Amino acid sequence: MAAGLVISAPASSVGKTTLTLALARAWCNSGLRVQCFKSGPDYIDPAFHAAATGRASVNVDSWAMNRGTISHLVSRGTDADVVLAEGSMGLFDGVAARGVCGTGATADIAEMLDWPVLLVIDPSGQAQTAAAIAAGLRDYRPGVRLAGVVLNRVASPRHEALVRRALLDAGIAVFGALPRHAEISLPKRHLGLVQAEEQAEIGKLIDEAARFVAEHVDLDAVLRSAATWSPQPAASGVNVTPPGQRIALARDAAFSFVYPHMLEAWRAAGAEISTFSPLADEGPDPGADVCWLPGGYPELQAGKIAANARFRSGLRAFAETRPVHGECGGYMVLGTALTDADGIRHEMTGLLGLETSFAKRRMHLGYRLAELAAPMPGHQAGARLRGHEFHYSTILAQPDTPLAVVQDATGVIIAETGSRRGQATGTFFHLIAEDR
Repeated sequence: MAAGLVISAPASSVGKTTLTLALARAWCNSGLRVQCFKSGPDYIDPAFHAAATGRASVNVDSWAMNRGTISHLVSRGTDADVVLAEGSMGLFDGVAARGVCGTGATADIAEMLDWPVLLVIDPSGQAQTAAAIAAGLRDYRPGVRLAGVVLNRVASPRHEALVRRALLDAGIAVFGALPRHAEISLPKRHLGLVQAEEQAEIGKLIDEAARFVAEHVDLDAVLRSAATWSPQPAASGVNVTPPGQRIALARDAAFSFVYPHMLEAWRAAGAEISTFSPLADEGPDPGADVCWLPGGYPELQAGKIAANARFRSGLRAFAETRPVHGECGGYMVLGTALTDADGIRHEMTGLLGLETSFAKRRMHLGYRLAELAAPMPGHQAGARLRGHEFHYSTILAQPDTPLAVVQDATGVIIAETGSRRGQATGTFFHLIAEDR
């Protein structure tokens, strides 16, 4: 039997990831087996979870996944002592329209699994008001239980005392209070945290976070607050079909945004995955059936990608006879050109007519439901795909045949339709699951 707990907060950038990593590493150091999950469409945090625990982490998403899929993914915690689900944004933040089994809010996962919520509260610029916020979150939705609070970035002992007293008066347990500590801050960039694989010192940072949190938080009390949990047998697995039997997957600092559950589902269905690095001027495995370019940060590496002739020629040769698909950043690289933040235009692979600009920045963010007008690797025309889009690039030209009719979570048709030309397809959304 495992102990299940959800880590959430009133908003983003409060310290959920840091606390999750610190708790996970501290309990691992004490001999416990810890399994992490990420609620919502975040392809960066699971790699940090894996670095902290030594166990692969996956996303669970109530808007894009059905209950059977979520149960299947969570069942990997069967042999763990502690299971932590890190939330995204604020506890109840989701979309306006319900998806497969929820709005994508962390609260959906907490209620579905019947796990209590450990709130991270940053009381900067306030004192007793922090208790009012915590009490409001506790009482907002009857099916969501609050375990207690960890305070983050308290300014002084007096500040901590004021907030603690108000929380205790409201009947809310306080498990600890963390002073400001720059040494455990995770570096960020425009799409979130700098990826774990790009940080050579990530192990030391997590160790320091674990030491610091163990010094200021009652870890035993937090563990006692978790729910005793035993996973139920899953009725279904992940609704994803592999794009081919042998998949050439671009994988490096510019192409790394892949949901772990996708790769696991491909392998579980018998697919073989070989990786290659466009940044190292490598082309796809010529023995593969399909090439997949995930998202990442090509806008930060556009000059290098444009200069890597072997990668570009290898991809073009591959696409003459076999399918190539790109997601978000991968879609941009399949296009004609990419203009970087300095306004410099770089030639891309030219498999599609798409032209994008990172100099003209505009945030595109949200869930996507796409009905394919034409086939793409792994999916036939008419398939309904659920995914998520998050980027700052602007489309300058998208002249090819639209790949899909794409809606946001409220049903509004959007302009980012994806494209198809010959063997090449691309979308701005990252695929999470297929409606079946």
